[in-house]
Amino acid sequence: MALNLRRLAVLCSKNKRTQDYLSVCNISTKSEVESHLDFKKWHNGGGVFHPSACIDSTALIEIGAVVHPGAMLGANVHIGPGAVVGPAVTIGQSTKIGYRVSLSNCIIGDSCVIHHGVCIGQDGFGFFVDENGNMLKKPQMLNARIGNHVEIGANTCIDRGSWRDTVIGDHSKIDNLVQIGHNVIIGKSCMLCGQTGIAGSVTIGDFVTLGGRVAVCDHVSIASKVRLAANSFVTKDITQPGDYGGFPAVPIHEWRRQIAAQRRISKKGIA
Repeated sequence: MALNLRRLAVLCSKNKRTQDYLSVCNISTKSEVESHLDFKKWHNGGGVFHPSACIDSTALIEIGAVVHPGAMLGANVHIGPGAVVGPAVTIGQSTKIGYRVSLSNCIIGDSCVIHHGVCIGQDGFGFFVDENGNMLKKPQMLNARIGNHVEIGANTCIDRGSWRDTVIGDHSKIDNLVQIGHNVIIGKSCMLCGQTGIAGSVTIGDFVTLGGRVAVCDHVSIASKVRLAANSFVTKDITQPGDYGGFPAVPIHEWRRQIAAQRRISKKGIA
């Protein structure tokens, strides 16, 4: 802020106009203002941290990174330049956080790799229309939980939960530019290729592979050991393991028959 925060803290109890300014800035009390002044330089890397954060001495916080109050960083954690670790975020040991990653309302497991520009724990896309036609935001109050040995590609977004936590299972691998909506549960050892989009409240089992640009409709369940071809769209539950493809997704042999039939019809039309 342009104003001197310490002077602002002194004035806040005396000046109603200043109190109004604090309210607009989402700073409600003198102690809250002063907490913004408490950030210190971390000894290893030059980033800044709040004294209330619990950080292992072996952690590396590079210059430009910020660790907020109540955060917990395990041994050998690496926080890249420009990354933001929000209040009460937990990061397990030996996890690497890339440049300009934004973490809030989340728990990250051990030995994870979070690539540049990833956002985890922001509000999900949830709205409803009231009786007067006004669009109101649904509360997004829960967390995102990332398991151990998970890798998340650049610029991927994983929303926090609204009625259950968003969960990514152990050993799962996520490519760049993937969107995972609120309340999604993904099992262990899954692979999600680039530009995949998973709508809210989807449940995915273990050892599932989603090809590039796969889309999954909200509230759908996908069984374990399912593989989906690129550009497929899942509109209903998949209950049996196997390979699927198409729009809407169907068993792979059925999809191939559909493609063959379309080609035959196309050739007849040309003839």
